[in-house]
Order: sequence, then structure tokens, then C-alpha cells
Amino acid sequence: MRGGGNTQNCSQTTEVLGTPVSVQQDRMQQVQHTVQTHGYGLARKHTYDWVVLTLLAAAVVVLHYAPPFNRFVGKDMMADIRYPVKQSTVPAWAVPVISMLCPVLVFVAVYVARRDVYDLHHATLGVIFAVLITAAFTDVIKTAVGRPRPDFFWRCFPDGRQVYDQVTGGVICHGEKGFLTDGRKSFPSGHTSWSFAGLGFLSLYLSGKIKAFDRKGHVAKLCIVILPLLLASLVGVSRIDNYRHHWEDVLVGGLIGYIMAVLCYLHFFPPPYHHQGWGPYAYFHMLEELEVHNSNNAQNQQSAGEHHIGLTGQHHNGRSRNDLESGSV
Repeated sequence: MRGGGNTQNCSQTTEVLGTPVSVQQDRMQQVQHTVQTHGYGLARKHTYDWVVLTLLAAAVVVLHYAPPFNRFVGKDMMADIRYPVKQSTVPAWAVPVISMLCPVLVFVAVYVARRDVYDLHHATLGVIFAVLITAAFTDVIKTAVGRPRPDFFWRCFPDGRQVYDQVTGGVICHGEKGFLTDGRKSFPSGHTSWSFAGLGFLSLYLSGKIKAFDRKGHVAKLCIVILPLLLASLVGVSRIDNYRHHWEDVLVGGLIGYIMAVLCYLHFFPPPYHHQGWGPYAYFHMLEELEVHNSNNAQNQQSAGEHHIGLTGQHHNGRSRNDLESGSV
């Protein structure tokens, strides 16, 4: 670090690290690490992570357009997948907004209040990773399983005229090709898995920030933690109400999303019940490194001062001996 301002920042950081945990969070504003001062270095340190994130996003796009397994569907199976085609309550474009943009806006609000770029960077990186890994995982399973949606009948026979193979009894669909292909991607629910990945991450993030598990029994904190999960659940319920998914699809999608959210969150943050659960691992590692750096500087200065005193004493002793010798002559 350079400049007197950074030196002062280092000393303040060491002071914060040495304070009790209950006081550390309240004094974070005294040790500000902003986008301007630390953002470039932090992003550069995680260049490979952002590259992997970009490749993962590209993979999700490719998987989305991959043709699903053409699972056999017979005439006697059509009774369970004959629900009417309805418009989605939550359109596809809204899913990234709900799962990624909304959590990032919360992270930005926390950054504005605390000026901690470590928290902003790792929370943003974590939630995007959680959603994209979930999306890739979900799309791979969708493509491999090829389960028909509840409204598959009307996708296959939009005019109601049923045609089946006389030998196998399998359906011979004459519906719109793209709509029909999407009709074979029921399991698991992508809307639900995305929502639980992003909003599940946000729920864990908020629980750490407000210390929801501090054993003081504040019910209001628990309500804040549950709210994102409730929103994700409503997205899942809407997919059943719109006859786009079976209940099993939504249940498994929610589990996949939340498991990925937990894994990605714990990769960047301590557990919410931990005494340091209010900040990312990187923030505390930075404090430890600065403490060691300042401690080494203090030891070096002390050693230099002792060395200087020793040299000064030798110089004075030498002059005294010279004066004595001069006097005796």
C-alpha cells in the first residue's frame, strides 16, 4: 500500500481486528475498502473466477437449446398430461431478474452503507455462480430425462386430433416444433431451481448480516430471512398452477437450487450462525494479513531503533576513550 492515508487505514484495520466481535461490525465504516481503492485489485485477483463464470454462462445458453431425450409417450399416458396450455405467471425473462438482479441490488445497498468492496464482490460472484451452476445442472437433467410437461397433449395435438403409431402406440405429434421440444423439458423446474439458488443465497446473506441466529430470539429477523424463500416458493407454485410442471419437478428444482446456494455461500462466507458470519472470508483474511504486516513493521522499526542506540553508544564510548587518551598525553 502507498501513501499516508493507506498507512492510517492499516493501523485502523489492525485496531478493528483486535476489538471484540460485537464491536467489529459497528466499526467497519472506520476501515473502508471501496471500489475505487480496492476494487481493481480484488477483481484482478479473481480474474480466473470471472472467466470461468463467463464460460459457464455460455454453457448454460448452449444447454438451453439442446434437444431433449425423446421419451416414449403412449396413448394411455396422455390422461395425466392433458392440462390446458396457460401463460406463465412468471415469464422467462423475469427469472434472472428475481434470482440475480434483486440479490445484487441488496448487495449494492449494503455496500453503500458499509463501503466494503470485499463483501460486494464476493456476494455478487457467489450468487451468480450459484445461479449459473444451478442452471447448468438443471438443463443437463432436463435434457437427459425428457419428461413431458402437464400440458404436453395440447402441445402435441394443438387441434385435438390425436395420431398414434399403430405398432408402438406412441404419439405422432403435429404441433409447433419449438413449443413441442420445450414440452419435453418438465423435470426439474428451471424457474424454481434458479429462484431458490438466487433467493436462497440472499436469505443466507441476510441472515448473516442481521445476525439472525444470535440466540436472542428476535422473530423479526427470522421473518426477514424467510421472505426470500417465500418468494422462491411462490415462483415454484406458479409453475404448478400454470400447468408447466408437475409437483415433483418443482420439489426437486427447489432442492437443487437451495443446495447450490448453500454450497456457493459457504465458499465465500462463514455460516450465518458463526460469530464472523456478517462478513466474507476475504475480509477477515485481509485483516489478518495487515495485522501481520503491521506487526512486522513494528518489529523492524524496534530493531532499527535498538541498532541505532547501540551505534550511538559505541560512538560515545569511542569519543570518551579518545578524550582520555588525549588528556593523558
